Amino acid sequence: MRRILLIAVLLGAPVILQGQKNVDLTVVHRIKAEAFERSKVMDQLSNLADLYGPRLTASPEWDQAANWAMQQLKSYGLANVHEEKWGPFGRSWSVESYTVDMLTPRYSHLVAAPLAWSSPTEGMQKCEVMYAPLTFEHAYDVKKSREELIRYEDKWRGKLKGKIVLMTDAHQPSPSTRPLFTRYTAEQLAEIGKAPAPAIRRDVTVDQLEFPSNPDDVNKYFETLPNSVVNELYDKYDDLRADLGAFFTHEGVTAVIKADRRSHNGIINAEAAGSFTTKKAMAPPSFIVTEEQYSRMQRLVEKKQPVTVGIDLKAKYSDSDMNAANIIGEIPGQKKPDEVVMIGAHFDSWHSGTGATDNGAGSAVMIEVMRILKALNLPLDRTVRIGLWSGEEQGLFGSRAYVDAHFANIKTGEVKPEQAKFDTYLNLDNGSGKIRGVYLEGNDAMRPLFEEWFAPFRDMDVSTISLKHTGGTDHLSFDDAGLPAFQFIQDPLDYETLTHHSDVDTYSHAIPEDLMQASAVIATLVYDIANRSEMSPRKVTVQNGKLVRY
Repeated sequence: MRRILLIAVLLGAPVILQGQKNVDLTVVHRIKAEAFERSKVMDQLSNLADLYGPRLTASPEWDQAANWAMQQLKSYGLANVHEEKWGPFGRSWSVESYTVDMLTPRYSHLVAAPLAWSSPTEGMQKCEVMYAPLTFEHAYDVKKSREELIRYEDKWRGKLKGKIVLMTDAHQPSPSTRPLFTRYTAEQLAEIGKAPAPAIRRDVTVDQLEFPSNPDDVNKYFETLPNSVVNELYDKYDDLRADLGAFFTHEGVTAVIKADRRSHNGIINAEAAGSFTTKKAMAPPSFIVTEEQYSRMQRLVEKKQPVTVGIDLKAKYSDSDMNAANIIGEIPGQKKPDEVVMIGAHFDSWHSGTGATDNGAGSAVMIEVMRILKALNLPLDRTVRIGLWSGEEQGLFGSRAYVDAHFANIKTGEVKPEQAKFDTYLNLDNGSGKIRGVYLEGNDAMRPLFEEWFAPFRDMDVSTISLKHTGGTDHLSFDDAGLPAFQFIQDPLDYETLTHHSDVDTYSHAIPEDLMQASAVIATLVYDIANRSEMSPRKVTVQNGKLVRY
């Protein structure tokens, strides 16, 4: 077989893997050579992370990085490269500078980061801190969390004016024995590959949710809920957070400080302070500091020792809602140009790091996939399209807007003409770990196809095919519209333990070999899907212009 493959490559003749009639090994060889020997993926990532840095949706940094990405795609020969506006999204917000220092009883410069959409301070503010913790004990139960917020407001009303509030209860957490950097073992992949346990799909609204009392059962409960209900639940938590910020502003709080309790790693996990929309008031200046430094201040205050902190935050923001945009480009198909295979990753990030593993890595890989396909000038029957999404971190907003505009209204189930011509969507958004397999989202009919497509990469440990659902990223927008859409299984590395939404989400934590492997795998899948005689099987049908799920 090896000799036949070598001769075929030299002569330019196609070699079809025995038993895998849809996999052309000559093309696989060419893709691997381009992806490994002439890779540009780390160059793409360096530009995104090092040069342009964090890419908060609707921020100037996002716009600058998007302009660069579009120029790259055009330089590789893609057609129809453009920004596709959607919105309104909310405020533009960007950090200019900040300082957080403990001034008394001893000076200490605090390792901190502002939370997004915080109000700026009017110069340096030096105030006494007050320990007023709020921990929502009933995770994801909006009704109970709302009751907790009401009790919190009743307790602290009239007591917080001019104070810097310590919000986190940072009593000594249990030591963590979890390694910081891991790859999946064979046993773990076997567990992922097991079929999910049967579970009745719950046709409920957010107000009807009844979460289990055991926290370990919450994730299982989530798997029984429609994606639309989960998205609505997250929206309600954004409202809850915004209402807390409004309470602090009304009470005259100078600033808010929280702790990052990620296992004493000195990491800062910075997300949002409050609402990003103009419908809600901005939160007061809000920061997160390392658990080690925060707990020192907490212990001092609990011992009746006054603590003074100086805070200065300069931030630019808009007073009106801004439209956001997705980045779109394509390679037109030669025989079936109206049929579309799509790849994508979210382009936005949080702001304390440089958005390298979440999700500059996924964006760089997908840009690289398009480069490989154009560099090799591979024949593609169907159009191959890339989508780089904004607003993912706030609730899959960019991909949901794109799907609503082109394929189907997720809320009503009403389909649009483009839905019938859409083939498959592939997404990458779990850090920089190499691909180990794929989540099928319950689409049984896709198993034999992925087994074929993965065959040339089994020696790179790409073999796990799981029927299970995986949440939290943009393939869900397409799946909700009745389209075949998939997220890859990737090695964890240090994504959850260190880099996810943190200040160490930087280029240094990306693994070049893993991203080159992912580029080769996805480019091969795209080639195979784009040239397959039939479109990928779906989990839904369309009747009378609306989605009907099996």
